[in-house]
Amino acid sequence: MAENTDTNEKKTPVWLIAVSILLPTAFAMLATSATNVAIPHIAGFFGSTIDEANWVITSYMIANACLILMTGWLENLMGRKNFLKVFISIFTIGSVICAIAPNLNYLVLGRLIQGIGGGPMMPISQAILISSFPFEKRGFAMSLFGLAVMVFSILGPSFGGFIVDNSAWQWIYYINIPIGILSVILVHCNIPELEFRKKIEKIDFPGMISLVIWLLTMQVVLDKGQQYNWFDCAWICWLTGISACAFAFFLVWELEYKNALVNLRVFKDKNFVIGTILGASVNVIIYVTILLLPQFLQNMMGYTAMISGFSLAPRVISCVIMLIIIGPLMNIIDNRFLIASGFFFLGLSTIMFMNLNLSVSFSYVAIPNIIMGVGVILVFIPVSSLVLGTLPKSELSNGASLHSLCKCVATAFVISMSSTLVARHSQMHQVYLVRHLSNFNLIFQQKLAALTHTFMASTSHFAAQHKAGAYFYKQLLVQSKLMAFVDVFELFALIAFILIPYAFALKVNIKERKEN
Repeated sequence: MAENTDTNEKKTPVWLIAVSILLPTAFAMLATSATNVAIPHIAGFFGSTIDEANWVITSYMIANACLILMTGWLENLMGRKNFLKVFISIFTIGSVICAIAPNLNYLVLGRLIQGIGGGPMMPISQAILISSFPFEKRGFAMSLFGLAVMVFSILGPSFGGFIVDNSAWQWIYYINIPIGILSVILVHCNIPELEFRKKIEKIDFPGMISLVIWLLTMQVVLDKGQQYNWFDCAWICWLTGISACAFAFFLVWELEYKNALVNLRVFKDKNFVIGTILGASVNVIIYVTILLLPQFLQNMMGYTAMISGFSLAPRVISCVIMLIIIGPLMNIIDNRFLIASGFFFLGLSTIMFMNLNLSVSFSYVAIPNIIMGVGVILVFIPVSSLVLGTLPKSELSNGASLHSLCKCVATAFVISMSSTLVARHSQMHQVYLVRHLSNFNLIFQQKLAALTHTFMASTSHFAAQHKAGAYFYKQLLVQSKLMAFVDVFELFALIAFILIPYAFALKVNIKERKEN
């Protein structure tokens, strides 16, 4: 049995293996980020609020996070080929339900099913590429992985904006149906079976249940915390306590149970821990800018969804160029230096966003995105190569799933916190700025009188005064929110610079991998 597998693996070109596994991964990432831009259109289509429509995103993230951690266990249980075919099919079925959903509840159900199918795609594709490509071509393999994960994630808002501005939002999901069918065929023909497959003796039901409870309650708290003023709300406090207890139980159980769902002891590996911290950090910076920039451009600059999505397109161009040259760079330059340089570029680009104002041109937004694309690849590809480089082959899927879960949880947490920071800092700046709208401020009184005089051309003096006051208050809100965006970008620029020295703690002289 093992001999046949080895023979098939040798006969299948590695580029065909890469195409077969990265095609569904890329479109799963594309559909995920494209949905974020379509939320206002989805809310309007179903006559729901934005908060209700946000469950379209939340439901996917919950299912995605749960399945990410089960990747290694399910792969051993089902076999790699069957595992991939089943979960790609589940993702495709979820896409069908999303595309034909008659109401918001069905759409949330479809996204939940999509999350179940799409969750394992990223860790399993990373594990397959690392095990399929020879050591000297690992940089090229991770370049392909970056193309599928990073480039398609960044391309998602542009794709989603184009769809919702020129057609129906349902096409975001329709396009996944033929891709899913083609992917199942490619996996069946080209993906080799798992070489080191552990025998599953018992199903870890306590581990599964505690994982689901932890992630479900955590995501609800993160998603609804700002809306209900966080811990001023009793049920938010209860869910936070339940989430913390479930997380603690999960950690203890997985460490002590013989047939655990995941092997948490891979965190003893220094490269894995540091690589996971760095990988989660770059993910956080990427997705915070993907979330906040379109918000700024649409809500404050009046851009359409398509144009705001296209503002991120320059990042894709620099990412693709860097993906072409990163492989050779990894072979001739110390990877730690590449990672440190990447965090420098990430910090530099985020600092440039601190100079945003309401008069900036499109090119002013594009230039930092180009620099950020360079930094993303300089960090993402070497980290993806090194984080699993010191793990045994038998722990690749387990390590990749834990690495992906940490990135997913960190991203969900920080995205929620960034939205809260924008809201809270906006209120803080309002308190500061409102002091200037005073009867004792002569400059304000002169501006108010001049604007009142202008409005009196079409209305009474009393109405003109109220209009002028309302205009200045609106400007106060706009300026306060602008300053809040700048504060958040400043924070993440600082994080990027702080992480630069941590790159040199990684081990790069990995010669060969242990088999078990």
